[in-house]
Amino acid sequence: MSQPTLFVEVHILQSLPPSNVNRDDSGTPKQAVYGGARRARVSSQAWKRATRTEYAKHVPEADRATRTKRIATLLAQRLAHPAAEGGAGLTGEQADRLAAALLEPLGITKSAKKDDQSAYLLFFGKKQLDALVRLLEDRAAELAALSDDDLKNEVKKLSVVKTLSTGHPAEVALFGRMVADLPALNVDASVQVAHALSTHAVRTEFDYYTAVDDENTDDHGAGMIGTVEFNSSTLYRYAVLGVHQLRDNLTDAEETRKTVVRFVDAFARSMPTGHQNSFAHRTLPHLVLLTVRTDQPVNLVSAYEEPVTGVTGLASESVVRLADELKAVGETWGDKPLRTLATYTAEGDKITEVFGSSLTFPVLLDSVDALVGQWLADGEIASAETAEAGTR
Repeated sequence: MSQPTLFVEVHILQSLPPSNVNRDDSGTPKQAVYGGARRARVSSQAWKRATRTEYAKHVPEADRATRTKRIATLLAQRLAHPAAEGGAGLTGEQADRLAAALLEPLGITKSAKKDDQSAYLLFFGKKQLDALVRLLEDRAAELAALSDDDLKNEVKKLSVVKTLSTGHPAEVALFGRMVADLPALNVDASVQVAHALSTHAVRTEFDYYTAVDDENTDDHGAGMIGTVEFNSSTLYRYAVLGVHQLRDNLTDAEETRKTVVRFVDAFARSMPTGHQNSFAHRTLPHLVLLTVRTDQPVNLVSAYEEPVTGVTGLASESVVRLADELKAVGETWGDKPLRTLATYTAEGDKITEVFGSSLTFPVLLDSVDALVGQWLADGEIASAETAEAGTR
């Protein structure tokens, strides 16, 4: 029998002023053709990075994750710390040698170009490094004094792979990890993030700028001349969080519930930082829509297959289009979400009919917290109609 599933989908409409938040190799804002029209695009990688950065602001440093090639350096630093600070008190040379030996079974340093780096970026929790140090059980100095062959044999007896395969921080549990050389370290992501697309057609513009040499009083010309490409857009952003996968990754129901809420908050508030100082483009969404499903996720980008061509602005028509699409999907496929929660500034009977009354964002977070908590406790969530009938 298959395990029950729960998907929390986040649909966001957000307008950006002139900006270049995510550029390609030539400096041009990323784009995509959709519905026969050229759209502004922000890659899923860029927005996942921004979300993870935003998420980490509210997590204690010790509970955070890091993605780096320098795991050997970080582990050696911990081994060199005094025992009173959770380290092993080794000398620098001893710490480097023991760290390399501990990581050798992972196979991540075999093809590295530098001795102190892994072959590729590894995503792991800082607490997992502390757990590696604890594996040594005060034997660090003893192990560091062994010959290479004896040290290698002793390390084989330690649960190095298991230590890095358990106790994942929330960031790894959310975004996953792939290690091609050692599948045992893989973590299935519980979050999927779509490329953000503008709901309308866009065209790239150019900012011609000059910079003045403050110390050059003889020449009144520019010290530098250049251009920056930019566009402006109303973006449709979409992410889906599989609560069941997150629970499996974290193995703790309470931490799962908290992580869902923190993710929704971080995804809604996050913003890629490309050319941020030049454009100050940080905005907040017009609409944050959460749909809760137990069958399968549904990306509603098809609402904008025909580009929006608003005369008095694009945001309000984009909100109406999304409401129409959500309603049409439900009626056509019989695939209505169990619950719909929304925070928005738009007005209109149609919008309220489909999305429900607008909630303040803190109330929306409290509501999804309660729904996820109910599912984790009971294994199910009543539909909105059933819940409403039960309160009569």
